[in-house]
Amino acid sequence: MNNTNPHEIKRNVLFVDDEPMVLQGLGRMLRSERNNFNTSFAASGPEALSLLAKEHFDVVVTDISMPQMTGLQLLAEVRDLYPDTVRIILSGEPDLEMSMKSVNVSHRFLNKPCDPEVLKSTILRTCRLSDFLRNDSMKKTLTRIDSLPSMPSIYLEITEELQSRDASIQRVGKIISRDVALTSKILQLVNSAYFSLPRHISSPEHAAILLGINIIKSLVLVSQIFKKFESIDMPGNFMQSLWSHNILTGNLAKAIAKEESRDQKIIDNSFIAGLLHDCGKLILASNFSEEYREIILNSYEDSRPLWSVEEETLGISHAEVGAYLMELWGLPSNIIEAIAFHHHPSMYGDKDFSPLTAVHIANTLGHEDDDTDDGFQMDFDFNYLADMNLENKTKSWGIIRQNIINGAA
Repeated sequence: MNNTNPHEIKRNVLFVDDEPMVLQGLGRMLRSERNNFNTSFAASGPEALSLLAKEHFDVVVTDISMPQMTGLQLLAEVRDLYPDTVRIILSGEPDLEMSMKSVNVSHRFLNKPCDPEVLKSTILRTCRLSDFLRNDSMKKTLTRIDSLPSMPSIYLEITEELQSRDASIQRVGKIISRDVALTSKILQLVNSAYFSLPRHISSPEHAAILLGINIIKSLVLVSQIFKKFESIDMPGNFMQSLWSHNILTGNLAKAIAKEESRDQKIIDNSFIAGLLHDCGKLILASNFSEEYREIILNSYEDSRPLWSVEEETLGISHAEVGAYLMELWGLPSNIIEAIAFHHHPSMYGDKDFSPLTAVHIANTLGHEDDDTDDGFQMDFDFNYLADMNLENKTKSWGIIRQNIINGAA
């Protein structure tokens, strides 16, 4: 089945691999996709850089293990020289350490052999996200922001520990425990009814072991982001409501993902994306404080969603800003796309259940009958849900929401 959007822009794609047979195979694989791709091929990193210097490429797809220059070294150069170019790794490399390092330089990681439809859809989807995050409104708004916040240092320290050869989850707990405020917030969350753990947890080391490192990392990240912006002065209980809504959305997204998918990575990333889906509000509130107060008040008074008033006033919404920041920080692409499109998932054009699906549903449910920041009841994107045969499940999701709220009260 061909899911190509007839209005999709034709993409210039550069494939890089030191094995001629692989390049020939890729050429044959995409021969039928001439309407979507202009393909070029390079047998090494230096050859690829030479081609990039002469011609614009939307996408670079490379193997990891190559002589002269590894795929990771190549993509690091591409990232610095051509930041708008999408970077994808297509590799049979089984080394876990190498795969983890690829997160910092690539948008996507695909395993060889790769199904042609998967390769095609991955290229198109990643390009679509890249286009979305680099539109004229985004650029105009970002030029008014003095600086985007850097990745919290404690999160970087945890990531570095996990990428070491002798990584230890106990040491991750010790890193967390050095920050008293963070330790307090993590233990408060871990011991809440949201996580339904069998006994009280009194140390971050124990919490890290029980919850798993992906959940702990996401809790650290969201706690640090809110800590950085906790002094923002906004109308009403904006900050507290925003924190509560993000925690609820993360837990709802995780529960819905468990209901609809058996893929643990989708479940974990749904939780992370749910926790982070509104982080762009903090960036806008801290950089456009006076305007943002008016945006919030107008949203209340007119019963309009906050993103709509943001777009009208600033030319951009918190979804785009949050996704852009998470892309700069190197989070996985399916978390970024969930943040970017959580209001309008149909715009993304994907018809597979993903963290985007879970976060759209969770965010919509999270705004029902509550007093969160925009006071506006969200609507499901039923066309999007219908494409996945999920449009009749809203009642069962409502029960999940109520169980989480009752348990966490």
